[in-house]
Amino acid sequence: MLTITNLSARIAGRLLIDNASLALPAGIKAGLVGPNGAGKSTLFKIITGEMATETGHTSIPKQTRIGQVAQEAPSEETSLVEIVLRADLERSRLMAEAETATDPSRIAEIQMRLVDIDAHSAEARAASILAGLGFDQAAQQRPASSFSGGWRMRVALASVLFSEPDLLLLDEPTNYLDLEGTLWLEDYIRRYPHTVLIISHDRDLLNTAANAIVHLDQKKLTFYRGGFDQFERQKAERDEHQTKAREKSLAARKHMEEFVERFRAKASKARQAQSRIKALERMGTVDAVIENNVRGFSFPRPDRGVASPIIAIEGGSVGYTPGSPILTRLDLRIDADDRIALLGSNGNGKSTFAKFIAGRLEAEGGNLRIAPQLKTGFFAQHQMDDLIPGESAVAHVRALMPDVPEARVRARVAQMGLTAEKMNTPAKDLSGGEKARLLMGLSAFHAPNLMILDEPTNHLDIDSRAALIRALNDFPGAVILISHDRHLIEATVDRLWIVKDGTVSVFDGDLEDYRQQVVGGGSNSGKSAKSGDGEKMSKADRRRQAADLRSSHAPMKKKINELEALTEKLGKAIQSLDAELASPEQFADAPYKITQKTKQRAERAAELAKVEEEWVRLSAEYDEAVTVN
Repeated sequence: MLTITNLSARIAGRLLIDNASLALPAGIKAGLVGPNGAGKSTLFKIITGEMATETGHTSIPKQTRIGQVAQEAPSEETSLVEIVLRADLERSRLMAEAETATDPSRIAEIQMRLVDIDAHSAEARAASILAGLGFDQAAQQRPASSFSGGWRMRVALASVLFSEPDLLLLDEPTNYLDLEGTLWLEDYIRRYPHTVLIISHDRDLLNTAANAIVHLDQKKLTFYRGGFDQFERQKAERDEHQTKAREKSLAARKHMEEFVERFRAKASKARQAQSRIKALERMGTVDAVIENNVRGFSFPRPDRGVASPIIAIEGGSVGYTPGSPILTRLDLRIDADDRIALLGSNGNGKSTFAKFIAGRLEAEGGNLRIAPQLKTGFFAQHQMDDLIPGESAVAHVRALMPDVPEARVRARVAQMGLTAEKMNTPAKDLSGGEKARLLMGLSAFHAPNLMILDEPTNHLDIDSRAALIRALNDFPGAVILISHDRHLIEATVDRLWIVKDGTVSVFDGDLEDYRQQVVGGGSNSGKSAKSGDGEKMSKADRRRQAADLRSSHAPMKKKINELEALTEKLGKAIQSLDAELASPEQFADAPYKITQKTKQRAERAAELAKVEEEWVRLSAEYDEAVTVN
């Protein structure tokens, strides 16, 4: 489907991709991962022809349709469903021609082609995609201009999904989705009938929807089979082997250099010394494994504890316009050690509730009790709301530390993860990730007892998200989290509240139960399942159904287990051979055995690669077969 050959590319003189190659098979669902700034979006521009390469080229079969989300969100007076429908250019052209065609033969051709492309079900498909992304039937008929920018970007995403390109390119599509939309998109991509390449830092999306990972690192592209967890395991093994190979290479080079140094001037050894010098010239070097050191997050410990409940709400209501509350009937309690995630579609009031408990909105009714001396840190979803665009990070922190030396101010900025060259950059010119780090540091500056985080990961790469998880788990206070990142939620919270139907209530279940509600009824709705649409399957029924499916696919599972055992066996054999080859002196009396052992290791490694590939393929088939929707 997509072949990249010896490709190099620069941005503003900086080399991002260097002599990289990649073969992406047709029909694959691949995640493109790498640190922020590595060149992932640049690669997309090269694939679509928006940007020229320095060297090398990309190759795609003729007539391949490439699709990506439009950079400009639609803002016209046309209804959402009409905007999505017109994304299918062939259908739109044929429908227009059918209105004016008079030649019977041409009319017949048009109608046959419309049948071939399933044009008559187009409105239902467009409505289904829009519903999955959070637009109900009434919203689909409203003009795009009546929605905010984030919602209009969802329409742009719906349009490209509806057009079903042969190669679908998605660049961080979940950044403007809520958790419900993200869960729906995971399911949609997994079932998508063509090739997908998706830039994402969402582990669960890459584990659920992707069956391959393309890693852009150190200016090179490396292809891995399997989801993100499998990629991490394979990369760790590859890095370990590379480190060992480098150690052996350096040891062999050192041995040769010592020989040359000792015998260069000795006549009886001169020929051997010259031979070693030529061998050193021919000997390549194995690159060192370079670690991407990600700066961590640090939340200071509260100066003093606060007794539970830190917040109690009785019959509360809140909104932005007096007399028109968005949330009512609030009867909730937050304790000092609570870790709570807020679920619910965008527009239901999650951010409103977060602002309410952060003290940014006054209660319209009911009783709100806040513990004395409670300190709250608030990370806003729209970061610039809480940053002064023209002020630098140093200026933001100096305002909070007016009477301390400059060195201490800069040290505090450094603790937030900003480098020295970025400290004096105006906030408006920082990258999304740098703004997030600055705002996170400002939110936690006064050692709060309660941290409220509204979509904190939108501009963080995978390693930075892992650092945030560690910081939140080390934080001793309470956490209220709004996020579309399922991995972050599962790793940091222990209670779920759902914001729905104008109130906030406890959700009885885990994230898997919630996922079943969102996508379990087929992918026609991005909202929670309604009891009126049929009673939700009980957990016991789901377990029985899953057991039946596993039983019917037992032979496949047996084969997977055999492959796992063989993988472990081959891995141990390779480790044993590595250990032997690490001590070449033991072969002094039989040097030919080194060649034999090296050949055996290469054979075992090749066999392991084939077994792992077969394991990945069968595991993906088994997982899809036994998934109970």
